[in-house]
Amino acid sequence: MRLVFWAGFWAFITDQASKYAVVHMLNLREIIAMDVLPPLLRFHMAWNDGINFGLLSGSPEAARWVLVAVALAISVFVLVWIRREPPGKWGLISAGLLIGGAIGNVVDRLIYGAVADFLNMSCCGIDNPFAFNLADVWIFAGAIGLVIFGGGKREA
Repeated sequence: MRLVFWAGFWAFITDQASKYAVVHMLNLREIIAMDVLPPLLRFHMAWNDGINFGLLSGSPEAARWVLVAVALAISVFVLVWIRREPPGKWGLISAGLLIGGAIGNVVDRLIYGAVADFLNMSCCGIDNPFAFNLADVWIFAGAIGLVIFGGGKREA
């Protein structure tokens, strides 16, 4: 479980540090957009009060608390699951990444009322209108990792 903690800790820290840097230090909430490596990477401030890709955006305040509860419930479920059927090293790291990312987005909802998304990537003539953050990267990587490495050690 130590691997879960440390992977989750670093996922959470990198997510929150990056959000602090762009929202407060670079003042992206006021300047809205900034080219970093055009056209591949752009910082574009987006406050997501819904779920992925802005689904359920503009929902009542109660939706914010439902999303917080769902993220926490999923984190607890993953912890219980890996305790009952411990995966190998990569499965534990994957669980930590997913949990750390989920907690990072929960903290955003508690502090800002919405998730701070700022990474925007486009390529090859395709203009991507969506923004995301490091927590989303960690959640996605953790979920994929759990699909690949999450099976408990089984005896034949």
